[in-house]
Amino acid sequence: MEIIEASNLWKKFGRHAALRGLSFTVAEGNAFALIGANGAGKTTAIKILMNIIEPTRGTARVLGVDSPRVSPQELAQIGYVSESQDPPEGLTVAEYIAYLRPFYEKWDRDYEGQLLKTFRLPLKRKISALSHGMRMKLLLLCALVFRPKLLVLDEPFSGLDPLVRDEVLEELARQAGEMTVLLSSHELSEIEGLATHVGFLESGQMRFAESMGELMSRFRKVRVTLEGATVPAAVPDDWLQMTASGNVLEFVATRYQEQELGARIGAVCGVVRRVDTEPMGLRSIFTTMARSAIEQGGEE
Repeated sequence: MEIIEASNLWKKFGRHAALRGLSFTVAEGNAFALIGANGAGKTTAIKILMNIIEPTRGTARVLGVDSPRVSPQELAQIGYVSESQDPPEGLTVAEYIAYLRPFYEKWDRDYEGQLLKTFRLPLKRKISALSHGMRMKLLLLCALVFRPKLLVLDEPFSGLDPLVRDEVLEELARQAGEMTVLLSSHELSEIEGLATHVGFLESGQMRFAESMGELMSRFRKVRVTLEGATVPAAVPDDWLQMTASGNVLEFVATRYQEQELGARIGAVCGVVRRVDTEPMGLRSIFTTMARSAIEQGGEE
């Protein structure tokens, strides 16, 4: 079952198109991470899905319902956390939690107590007096405690110190598989341990969307030692960030296949003395794609 379906989403703010025909799906039980540079359209896409803003054209469905028609019944199954959320600062932590409980039939009081203890939230302190980290933990508690079918996280780790970030990640990891997650974050090392799927946004378009396993298997850093110092005049378009030093070439292969790499390198580079490859983490993959977009004039 597809929990999220975005089809040909466009969003214009004046003359600027924040989204340009964005399409992707998130299947039930998956943790889908949206990554991309600032201004790529991640938050805009999430706001359309949450019916905070309307698309210029295109459709978005959440839990099988068109997002503009999401009712309280669906909202009671969606947890939403954003760094830009603004809970009522005049309430204490306890008052805010008590205010929210009646809206969620499946609110779990035992789980509430567990999360309060895990996050060490001060019940009597006003929200206005909470640190940024404490505020994000409060928002996460309120999004998790009714055990949502869908959890949407828009930059939940932004500005958190390492200890708070680890506490949040540990709790999310404990809930992995029990709900569907849509996540947008710049903290790519944390996403790598949480996401099952990833989509790369560039200038409002989805450049790729696939499972983490597929993504990690097709990207490799490659180091080629040639017999001579001749640099190839042209290289395949799936070899990025080519550099040469003497008879050594280095590049990133974005469609790596072990059985074919040697033959492809030989066809392009001539006589090859040695080929070494190295797996890449999500952060390295992201920076490679982002730099490639800049070099190709993909960012505006």
